[in-house]
Amino acid sequence: MSLKWTGRTGPLQGIIVVDLTRALAGPHAAMMLGDLGADVIKVEAPKGGDDTRAWGPPFVTPPDAERESTYFLSANRNKRSIALDLKTDGGRESLQQMIERADVLLENFRTGVLDRLGFSSKRLAEINPRLVVLSITGFGHDGPESGRSGYDQIAQGEAGLMSLTGSGPDDVHRFGVPIADLLAGMYGAFGVLAALRERDRTGRGKVVRTSLLAGAVGVHAFQGTKWTVAGEVGQAQGNHHPSICPYGLFPTADGIIQISVGSEGLWHRFCKGFGIDPDLEGMSTNPQRVESRLDVIELVSKIFKTHDTDPLLTLLAEIGVPAGKVRNIQEVYEWEQTKSQGLLVDVEHQTLGTVTLPGPPLRFFESDGTEVTGTNHLAPPVLGADEALVREWLKEVV
Repeated sequence: MSLKWTGRTGPLQGIIVVDLTRALAGPHAAMMLGDLGADVIKVEAPKGGDDTRAWGPPFVTPPDAERESTYFLSANRNKRSIALDLKTDGGRESLQQMIERADVLLENFRTGVLDRLGFSSKRLAEINPRLVVLSITGFGHDGPESGRSGYDQIAQGEAGLMSLTGSGPDDVHRFGVPIADLLAGMYGAFGVLAALRERDRTGRGKVVRTSLLAGAVGVHAFQGTKWTVAGEVGQAQGNHHPSICPYGLFPTADGIIQISVGSEGLWHRFCKGFGIDPDLEGMSTNPQRVESRLDVIELVSKIFKTHDTDPLLTLLAEIGVPAGKVRNIQEVYEWEQTKSQGLLVDVEHQTLGTVTLPGPPLRFFESDGTEVTGTNHLAPPVLGADEALVREWLKEVV
C-alpha cells in the first residue's frame, strides 16, 4: 500500500512530512506543506491529541461523536493523524520507522525535549541523512532566554509588535490573530523548501530553526530600520501610517473608509478630485504632510464626513485613489472576490460531514495562463484516524 493520498498532486507531491508539532506555529507550517501536495502525517498524543483540540469555544458537536474545535480545524487540513505515546518504547520505535521513510520532520518541543526522547539532531541524521528538520521554539534555540515557553501574545509583546499596534503608546493592542505563531510557521515552511532544494544538490538534509521571536522581528520592516538606522523608536499611533500621509482610516457620513495616498501623483489626483490646493502650506510634499499629520487628517475628515461611504468609494475609484471598506470576517468570506481567489474550500470531515474551510493562499498556473486545479483537499483528521493506513505503510520495505 502506498501512503500517497488518492488524487492529490502539487509541487511537493511525493514529499513525506512527519509532523510532531502542536498548537499553531508548527501545525501551520505543516499545513502549508500539505497544501502544496506533501503527504503529512500528524503525530499526536493518545490522550487529547493536539492542544488545540481543546481550544474553544466555539466547538462543533456532531451526533454520536466527540466535539470538534474550530481552532484545530483552522490549522490541520491536508494531514493524516496517528496517535503515538513517545514516552514508550513502542511509540519511539514507530516514530523512528517514520523518520527512516520521511523527507521532513517538524517539531516545536521546548529546547532539549526531542534530545531526551532519543532523537537529537545528530541521531536524526544517523537515522536518515536526507531528512530535513524544522524546529520552532518561542525565543530561539540558544541565547540567554532560549528555555522560555513560546506563546503568541507573549511573543507579540516581547518582539515589539504590540508596541506598534493600538491607538497610542499607552493603549497597545494584540493582533486579532496569533500573528507571531503564524509568521514562525510561514518562515519555517519557507526554510523547509529551501533545505529541500539544497538537498537536491547535496543529497543531505539540514536542520532549519526559527522562533516566534524571529518571525515577529522578521516583519518589523520600516519600523526596524527606523530604529537601527535612524535611531527612532516607533510606537502605536492608531489607524494612520507613520511615514505616509494621508494614509489611514477616516469617518464618513454613514461609516468609515480607508485611503492610501502613497505618492505625490496620488496626492495631486486626490486634491483635484476634492477641490483642495495641493500646495497648501505644510502639505505640498509627503514629509511635510507627515509632519503636519493632524492638520491633514482634520482636512480629509471634514470632507469625507459630508459623503456617504459607497458613493465616496465610487468617487475615489474614478479619480484613481486607492480606497476600501473595513469588512468583518463574515463579509470577507461572503465577498465574491474572496471566493474567486480559491480562499474557501469544501471538505468532507469524518464526523462533521461537509464543512467549508479557509483555503490555501497560493494558486498555480501554466505559462499559457491555465490554472493547475490540483486535487481535493483533505479535512482535518479526527485523532488517530489514519492509524491503519500509516501502520500498513510502515510494513513496506524501505
